Amino acid sequence: MKKTLLVIAGPTAVGKTSCGIQLASRYNSEIISADSRQIYKETTIGTALPSIEELARVKHHFIQTISVTEPYNASMFEFQVLDRLEDLFEKHDLILMVGGSGLYINAVCHGIDDLPSVDPVLRENLLSRYEHEGLESLSLELKNLDPLSYAKVDLKNHLRVLKALEITLQTGKPYSSFLSATPKERSFRILRIALDMDRELLYKRINSRVEIMMDHGLLDEVKSLRPLRNYTAMKTVGYRELFRHLDGELSLDEAVDLIQRNTRKFARKQLTWFRKDNLYQWFSPEDEESIRHWIESETTYL
Repeated sequence: MKKTLLVIAGPTAVGKTSCGIQLASRYNSEIISADSRQIYKETTIGTALPSIEELARVKHHFIQTISVTEPYNASMFEFQVLDRLEDLFEKHDLILMVGGSGLYINAVCHGIDDLPSVDPVLRENLLSRYEHEGLESLSLELKNLDPLSYAKVDLKNHLRVLKALEITLQTGKPYSSFLSATPKERSFRILRIALDMDRELLYKRINSRVEIMMDHGLLDEVKSLRPLRNYTAMKTVGYRELFRHLDGELSLDEAVDLIQRNTRKFARKQLTWFRKDNLYQWFSPEDEESIRHWIESETTYL
C-alpha cells in the first residue's frame, strides 16, 4: 500500500485553507503549504496567512520558513518537500498539500528540472530593465533567443518572462532546453482536488478579503517592508500596489481597488492553470460530503 499525498488546489480566496484544515483534522494528518508567498517570514497579512487558531489546530509545514532576502524557487521546494514527506509518511498514511501555487504543486507532483543558479547581478539588471523598458522589450529579446519558451510562457507574467530570459542569458542555452516533459516517478500516490465556485461569489470573496487585510493593518505591514521592496518576493499583488501608493503614484482608494482587480486577475490565471491538468477532481468548497466520499473511495485505508 502506497502512502498518499492529497493536493487541495484552486484560486485564491476560494476556501482551500478551511477545506484543508477540516480534512487534515478528520484524517489526523498534517499540511504542506504550497503557497509561494506564505513561505516568507516577513509577510503575514498580505499573503492571507492561516490564523493562529488554524495553525494551532493542524500542523503546517513551509509557512514563514525563509526570508524574502533568500533565493528560493520551485526546484528547492520540490527537494525540501520530498525530504519532509519521507518523515511525515513514517507517521501518517495521508498527507495534505494545500495551496494555489501551481508551479510549486507541479514540482512536487511531476518534478521540475534542475536549473542553473543565476548571477544576482544579472537578475538585478533584468529587473531594472523591466522597470525602465517594460515587459514587451524583454519579451521580444526572449523571442529572439528562445522562440519555444516565448511561445509557451505567460507573456503577461513578468516573473515567468524574466526567469526564462535570465537562464538563457546566464547559460547561453535556451531556457526551453532545460525543461523536460517526462514526469519523475514518486514513491507515493497522489490524489488531486481543485476547488471552484460561482465566479461572481469568488470575486466578492476576493474584494472582501482585501478589505479585511486593510482593516488588519496591511498598509502598516507594507510600510515596514519598504527596505525590502526590491526583492522579487515583494513584487507581488498587495505589496506592489501599496508601494506605489507610498511613492505618491496612487491614492489609497486607487491602490486598494487595484489590489482587488489584480487579485481577481490572478485567480483567473490560477483557474486556467489547474484546468489544464485533467487529473484534478473539481468540487465546490461547500460540498464537504462529496469531497470526503471521493477521498475515501480512492483510499481504502481511511
